[in-house]
Amino acid sequence: MTVLYSRSHHDVIRMASVGLTRSFAALRMSARHCVKCVEFGIDNIFDFCYNTFCMDTKGKFIVFEGLDGSGKSTQMKLLSRYLEEHAVPNICTHEPTGSPFGALVHDCMSGKTETGEYTIAAMFAADRLDHIQNPENGMLKTLRAGVTVLCDRYYFSSFAYNGGLVPLAWVEELNRPAMELLRPDLVLFLDLPPEAGMERVGRREERERYETLERQRNTRENFLHVFEKYRDVENIVIVKSEEEKERTQAHIRTAVDALFGF
Repeated sequence: MTVLYSRSHHDVIRMASVGLTRSFAALRMSARHCVKCVEFGIDNIFDFCYNTFCMDTKGKFIVFEGLDGSGKSTQMKLLSRYLEEHAVPNICTHEPTGSPFGALVHDCMSGKTETGEYTIAAMFAADRLDHIQNPENGMLKTLRAGVTVLCDRYYFSSFAYNGGLVPLAWVEELNRPAMELLRPDLVLFLDLPPEAGMERVGRREERERYETLERQRNTRENFLHVFEKYRDVENIVIVKSEEEKERTQAHIRTAVDALFGF
C-alpha cells in the first residue's frame, strides 16, 4: 500500500476528444511494440505498449474511494482528461449506478425508502454485480474492449460503510463474487479529515444516510483497517485530498503513470 501526501446519476462517458476513430488511428500510429509484441504478431488497435510496458487488450480498472466530500468525482474527471491526452480511451462510472438496482439503493440512501442495514448491504452488492456483468454496458465488457474504466466507489466502500454497521465478514462474503470477477488494477483513496468532508457536504441541498460526522469518522477508520488487511493483494494508494485540486491530481497522476508506464 502506497501513501502519497503533499509536503506543504448516469454513467459519464469520456472518450478521447478527437473521437474514437481518430484516437484508434493515433494509437496504431504511435504504438511502440516490444519484442514480445513482434514475436506474437500483435496487430490489434488496442494491443500496444505504453513506453516499455507491453499491455494486453484489456483496459485498466481504476477505483476512487473516499469519504463523502473527499472530491472523488472531481478528481476522476480530471484523470479522465489526463488519460485522453495520452490517447487512452476511458469511461467514468460510479456506484451506486443509474440502473434499476442502483435506483433502489439511491432511494434507501436518500431516506425515500426505509430498510435495514443488511438489506442495504445486499442491494449494494447486487448493483455491483450487475455493474460488472451487465451484457450491454457492464464493466467487464468495456474492459475487454480495451477501454479503461474509472469508477467512483467499489467494494471497499461496502467494507467501510456497510461493514461498520453489520459484520464485516458477512459483507466480505457478500462481495466475494465481485472480488473474484473483477479486482481493480489500482485503488486510489482520497484521504480527508471527516470534519473537512462534512463541511463540504454541508454545502449540498440534501444529505444522505451516512452523512454524519460520527459515521464519517468511523468509516475512515474502517477504510484504513481494510486497506491494511488487503495490502498484500490489492494495489492501494492513499492520497491526501487537498484544498487545491491540482495538487491532489498531481499525486494521483504519479500513481497512474506508474500503472501505465507513461
